[in-house]
Amino acid sequence: MRRVFLTAILTGHMSLCAVATETQASDQDAITGIIDDQITAFLADDFETAFKFASPGIRGMFGTPERFGRMVREGYPMVWRPSNVEYLDLRQEADGFTQRVMVRDSSGATWLLDYSMIQRPEGWRINGVRLLTAPPTGV
Repeated sequence: MRRVFLTAILTGHMSLCAVATETQASDQDAITGIIDDQITAFLADDFETAFKFASPGIRGMFGTPERFGRMVREGYPMVWRPSNVEYLDLRQEADGFTQRVMVRDSSGATWLLDYSMIQRPEGWRINGVRLLTAPPTGV
């Protein structure tokens, strides 16, 4: 009887893990899609579209797509004009997910960024980007 109970618990736990993994994979696809769409808008200098992928808090902070665009050009040029974007790990946080992204800029420098993502009724939105230390380059 005890063995049956433990088997039922383990089976239930494995099923929950599988569902969580599928959900996270689905979320990661949606999240990387939003980041891709925003970067595509940056590459076209379409700050109005890029602004739509930001969370309400970020939109409120900058007020207009033009101010938002200026901040990105001046503070995150590697995101404004990347030559390569690679998605790394996705971490679940209390209020959403953090997507780690490695970006190579037009000069070849590599940067690590953490995109804070929150779920809204209209879908995932970017709630901030934190620049991390760039990884060491080969010698």
